[in-house]
Amino acid sequence: MAAAKKPARTETQISAGGAVLRNGPDGIEVALISTGNPARWQLPKGLIEKDETPEAAALREVREESGLEATIDRLIEKVEYWYQAVSRGERVRYHKFVYFYLMWYVSGDVADHDFEVNEAKWIPIDDAVRTLAFRSEQAIVEKAAMAAKDSDT
Repeated sequence: MAAAKKPARTETQISAGGAVLRNGPDGIEVALISTGNPARWQLPKGLIEKDETPEAAALREVREESGLEATIDRLIEKVEYWYQAVSRGERVRYHKFVYFYLMWYVSGDVADHDFEVNEAKWIPIDDAVRTLAFRSEQAIVEKAAMAAKDSDT
């Protein structure tokens, strides 16, 4: 008799990141990062560290992954989803929450991204929606575009 397959352990992960916007020569642009192989375009985000606020984590992750300093305008949305991965040889089911903020560019260069990122670049906001790999992040950028139109920044 075959041994029963051990059910995946479930863990919760909480991350933060943002849609960093700037006024470009042809309108609003958003900073996107490319990760993985095959590459996929996404918003900069990462795990919140112990004793770190979601806002501080979002600013840190944007700085690390895109090379940009930004200011937070407002929370766009807290996204929730599930995914599975292998951690230390064991199948893990992750319940993930991501705080996404509307941010405005202050300084920095997308060429200064960290080693985890293949490429970072500014993309016109309408093109970014079509470029992003994840539907949830497409919705975040759509909401950021609407908020930017309402903002005085």
